[in-house]
Amino acid sequence: MSKGIRFPAIPRSSGVPFIKMHGAGNDFVVIDSRGSRYNVQCELAVLMGDRHRGIGFDQLAELLDPQVTGVDLRLRFWNADGSLAEACGNATRCVASLLFDEDASNTRLKIETPRGILSAERRQNQIWVDMGAPLFDWEEVPLARPLDTRALPIAGEPDAVSIGNPHCVFFVEDADCVRLEQLGPLMENDALFPAKTNVEFVSLVSENVLRMRVWERGTGITLACGSGACAAAVCAHNRGLTDHRTKLLVDGGQLEVDWTHESLWLTGPVSKVFSGMFFS
Repeated sequence: MSKGIRFPAIPRSSGVPFIKMHGAGNDFVVIDSRGSRYNVQCELAVLMGDRHRGIGFDQLAELLDPQVTGVDLRLRFWNADGSLAEACGNATRCVASLLFDEDASNTRLKIETPRGILSAERRQNQIWVDMGAPLFDWEEVPLARPLDTRALPIAGEPDAVSIGNPHCVFFVEDADCVRLEQLGPLMENDALFPAKTNVEFVSLVSENVLRMRVWERGTGITLACGSGACAAAVCAHNRGLTDHRTKLLVDGGQLEVDWTHESLWLTGPVSKVFSGMFFS
């Protein structure tokens, strides 16, 4: 285990040490499984994700030993329902901030994720993560059949895009008026999305500024979503609504996406809330 990440030093038999963090209100539990110390399973993720009987989180980020040479860390993401997620931009930024705190002289990291190998950078007081290139082909999203991903045959003609995980982005006049608790689960489980989908409702509020509300696949309504912010930014740019750099106002604060040279760079606030032990 790396010395700089201060997990509670209590024997494994006594519980599982964790750190609670959030990025713009998008909250995470971080567990260090490097060196095979722990092995998160679906059941543990569900127990820890219960906001009444456990810790509560939008996603659990599990630190693992890298499988690729030259990589600093491998990450695995768990949703609150125990399913695995392919990508989680804000969790990646949170974990990167822990690693940067280990070595104040370090400003760049390579992190292995199901999305691929992502770059993270510390630029002054901000943590940026390169989420890679967006994928627009219907098979890459994926969709159940060949369709134009920039105008799905659904009321509102939303966009579909993959940021390593599937997203369905609706552009509406006022995102705050959307009944997210009703429409979110309907779209997540729509037959058009064989792997289910994250759902974003987005409105343009000023030049290069979007208001976004999100329903995350396997979790529900969240205060922010890093990959969702990336999805909304690229779809807004493709519609001619924004430039390559976009600010997104989410329920938990503000995120920023810079789409340059095919890559999607994401940043926003990162906070460590507390650390502790989980006893199942």
